[in-house]
Amino acid sequence: MTISQRKPKRTAKNSKRSKRPKPLGTIWYVSDSLWERILPIFQAFWPDKPTGRPVGDWRQILNGIIFRMRSGCQWDHLPRKYGPKSTVHDWFQRWCQGGVMRLIWAELVTECDELGGVDWEWQSADGWLGKARFGGEKVGKNPTDRGKAGTKKSVLVDGEGGPLGAVIDGANVPDAQLLRATIEAIVVDPPKPTTESPQHLCLDKGYDNPTARETLAGTTYIPHVPKIKEDHKPVDRSKGHKPRRWVVERTLAWLSKCRAILIRYDKKHENYLGLLQLACALLWYRRLHRMGRCDATSYQQDTS
Repeated sequence: MTISQRKPKRTAKNSKRSKRPKPLGTIWYVSDSLWERILPIFQAFWPDKPTGRPVGDWRQILNGIIFRMRSGCQWDHLPRKYGPKSTVHDWFQRWCQGGVMRLIWAELVTECDELGGVDWEWQSADGWLGKARFGGEKVGKNPTDRGKAGTKKSVLVDGEGGPLGAVIDGANVPDAQLLRATIEAIVVDPPKPTTESPQHLCLDKGYDNPTARETLAGTTYIPHVPKIKEDHKPVDRSKGHKPRRWVVERTLAWLSKCRAILIRYDKKHENYLGLLQLACALLWYRRLHRMGRCDATSYQQDTS
């Protein structure tokens, strides 16, 4: 074998690339690393009692909730491997009303923030409409669906599209009226902006109105809101600028892949908001995986 036929030695660049974690597939089950992070939240919410009936398998119950969130199936059609549907549904309602899903979301965002994985400098917010099949609380006439019952979800994300806060209301509520509540719904305390580290908030033309301007005036954000009458201008990349607001559109598309979020079947708004918060939490777990902080192979076995 000649020198030219020998295989090239692995360089530092190639070795670094090989250590990147494999892309994480769709999350249907709670992995060991995720369960270790969130188990204390469940234990604090429902401490062990010396007497009484034993609690259910929380991890398997959460797996059933994730299955229902992604598939949009009826509770009666939940696979039996997750336990009695009444048990899963009861714990789901209990956790949603107690704010457990929000605490899970906050725990994962906090860990990412401690590792420098949250881009606070450029944030974006937007809302999107969805059907509400059975009506319920915080439902309104959908102006894009011939006045049928619908729900609006308003989400605020960081510079990479990680959801930081979310609220829901009727589909007939304008985005600008939900902006204040969306900002206040951020699940962790954001760092205070400084001259060297400002915080920008990118919005679309739907926020070009007095309501949104009044809300933004009471914040520390540097707002970026295009005027309604202005034509769309491409970003001048020659000056180092780049599009910023598109990340929130991508996040809304990610969340819409969960059928129980795309179409609302829950009458109670706490239950529907809990599903949305759980989906947002899983997006941050995916970011932890990309940062090499999670073992994606250690999933609980799926016993049919």
